[in-house]
Amino acid sequence: MNDAPPAIRSVVVEREFPWPPERLWRALTQPHLIEAWLMKNDFAPVVGHRFNLRGDWGGVLDCEVRLVEPNRRLSYSWDFAHEDPTFDLRSVVTFALEPTAAGTRLQVEQVGFRPDQKQAFGGARAGWAGFLGKLEELLPAVN
Repeated sequence: MNDAPPAIRSVVVEREFPWPPERLWRALTQPHLIEAWLMKNDFAPVVGHRFNLRGDWGGVLDCEVRLVEPNRRLSYSWDFAHEDPTFDLRSVVTFALEPTAAGTRLQVEQVGFRPDQKQAFGGARAGWAGFLGKLEELLPAVN
């Protein structure tokens, strides 16, 4: 008999941008810029700060900042409370910035998808690709 918990899955998306980490960091941590590429929010880059992300789809994500390493790494919980367990998500999103010769490589990882959360997992894969596309459009205007 196997008593191991079911495998938790994660979504990982990477993209290289032709700008320095400081520019991406501003887009990841300033509320008006986060709203432009991700969602409406009341974010502050302070460990322990609780905030919400409000999607155009009407949902509200409950979040808490877990890690802040300026221009390097940012992590926060990304929770969506729902009565249906297949939509009740408890996850963590981590942004890792790495300087490259051409700019910055950004890796986004969202971990916490249970095997029964196939729709949420697929939505996150498509969602992060779309969010990073919006981020790419925004970055030329970020100073």
